[in-house]
Amino acid sequence: MTVGIVAQRDNDRAMALASTLTDRLQEVSATVVVDETTGGALQDHDAWNATTPSTRPVEEMSECTLVVSIGGDGTFLYAARGAGSTPIMGVNLGEVGFLNALAPEEAVETVVAEVEHIQKTGSARTRAMPRLRATGDGWELSPALNEVVVQGAHRGSGGGGEFEVRVDGSLYTSGHADGVLVATPTGSTAYNLSEGGPLVHPAVGGLVITGMAQTDGMPPLVADVDSDVTVSVTAADEGVVVSDGRVREKLSPPEKVTITRASEPIRLAGPPLDFFTALRKLG
Repeated sequence: MTVGIVAQRDNDRAMALASTLTDRLQEVSATVVVDETTGGALQDHDAWNATTPSTRPVEEMSECTLVVSIGGDGTFLYAARGAGSTPIMGVNLGEVGFLNALAPEEAVETVVAEVEHIQKTGSARTRAMPRLRATGDGWELSPALNEVVVQGAHRGSGGGGEFEVRVDGSLYTSGHADGVLVATPTGSTAYNLSEGGPLVHPAVGGLVITGMAQTDGMPPLVADVDSDVTVSVTAADEGVVVSDGRVREKLSPPEKVTITRASEPIRLAGPPLDFFTALRKLG
């Protein structure tokens, strides 16, 4: 079996842990590959002592049997973009870590135990986390695990635009705003929270719709997870749609963006996250 490792760049702890994990995985006859950025950093790291793994673009991590992300939530989102339906385990080197359930001191042996389980049974122990798909006229963004944001060219004075939000065809809210954010329960603790949206437990199925600095209209809404959310943008010189803060598509209003649950969820492997312990770290 093949295990892909994606480690946070410019993080010595992440590189040291990736090196140790590579050693242990090779001891249990697992093939290790790393993304290109991790591969380059490992070669220059003092802790590197394992057999050099092959590298591949992060977009090809879906060809692995298991993917391990080492770093913060940003590293996890980066790894998840390429993991597809491949199970992914997150090692938390960040401050909160809503997406990374493994503590660094437990990571190596926990990952190895999961690999041995896969070798024995043929499958990982996973739980599904929904993702969002944003589409428009002639384009489609890669799925978002946290949120999709539709906004004007810039925020603040003179920015934003007129937005109309419909849920399954019914008008929910309209008016001037910097933008509209649609989040998964997983993403409710991220950008959504900073925009005044509600916290949603990851076990709850739903989509969170939050206006961004809207001048009037309705408060945030939690809609059914299978809802079709359409965001129409008018009265703006230009706009942008952003998936998980990284993947972007420029808009030339008036345009309509449709946001739905993606057909392919993230498959999270490893121990479950203690949601309320992670919440306390926000304080």
